[in-house]
Amino acid sequence: MKSTALIMAGGRGERFWPKSRQYLPKQFLSLTDDGKTMIQLTVERISSFVEMEDIFIATNRDYKKLAIEQLPGIPEQNILCEPVGRNTAPCIGLGAAYISKKYDDAIMLVLPSDHLIKFNKMYLTTLEDACGIAERNSNLVTIGITPDYPETGYGYIKFDTRITEGRAYKVERFVEKPTLEVAKEYLATEEYLWNSGMFIWKVSSILDNMRLHMPDTYEKLMKIRESIGKSDEEAVLEQEFRSMESQSIDYGIMEKAEDIYILPGTFGWDDVGSWLAVERIKKSNEFGNVVSGNIITVNTKNCVIQGDKKLIATIGLEDLIVVDTDDATLICAKDSAGDIKKVIENLKICNRDEYI
Repeated sequence: MKSTALIMAGGRGERFWPKSRQYLPKQFLSLTDDGKTMIQLTVERISSFVEMEDIFIATNRDYKKLAIEQLPGIPEQNILCEPVGRNTAPCIGLGAAYISKKYDDAIMLVLPSDHLIKFNKMYLTTLEDACGIAERNSNLVTIGITPDYPETGYGYIKFDTRITEGRAYKVERFVEKPTLEVAKEYLATEEYLWNSGMFIWKVSSILDNMRLHMPDTYEKLMKIRESIGKSDEEAVLEQEFRSMESQSIDYGIMEKAEDIYILPGTFGWDDVGSWLAVERIKKSNEFGNVVSGNIITVNTKNCVIQGDKKLIATIGLEDLIVVDTDDATLICAKDSAGDIKKVIENLKICNRDEYI
């Protein structure tokens, strides 16, 4: 069966402020030493598995130009522009509508645009296994990441070791981000995986589930599908997509559907959720600092310091994040990295949109 992919690239990446902005969000930034942007790495990673003409990008219409510039190998008609953000269920549904218009049925990989994978061959092997499971019956497959510490920032998925499909396990339930104590309990049972947000299924399988569990959204998606290639396509997309309920795929489908299987992933995954991820993906110096740009440090330890041409000099700092851009500078304790979004909230309240 034909393999296709939908790469979700509509997020704002607010926890990477001030580098990530409304006009240049995280997925279009380079955070690795190779100079490639997050979305370029995502496409490159699957290019041997899915033909470029069958890779679709779902993004905000404001980022269409960025997507075209950074992904010249993707056909422009495959850049699906959401008129407004409506969370992952409508986003995935939109991709399924366009893919089903192109093919009667196909395998559909759903992948975030801003994750990093260390071991690509192992990753592709996992995708291949997932496709085989998804092709049988109407299975919905997700990839879970084997946890190696009690993370409180991820959702978890509990699986049943007694029910298997190939290397995959039957999903029992999706659970929200836990407290530290609960996360420790999950880790001890060895029956929970981190929710990676990666999914594999037949287009027909996800659309059937949307018809069953999200009938209003499904009806609007079918109107969009009918308009594809016609003169009123943009108008129908604007009207129908904007009127959809904002809903995550986990809540809208995965918590309700049958025949959901999860494959454990052990391929060096990182969701690059905040500036703290830079410590994991870049090498630190002998003082534990991860620096980029024109930097001088004196008695500075375990800091993330990101700049450009302007000289940044630090003295006597420890466990801080310092990020400097042309018009804004962030100075943040590492254990407060999750509060960077609050800066965005304050900027909005103060009508200082030029910094968002």
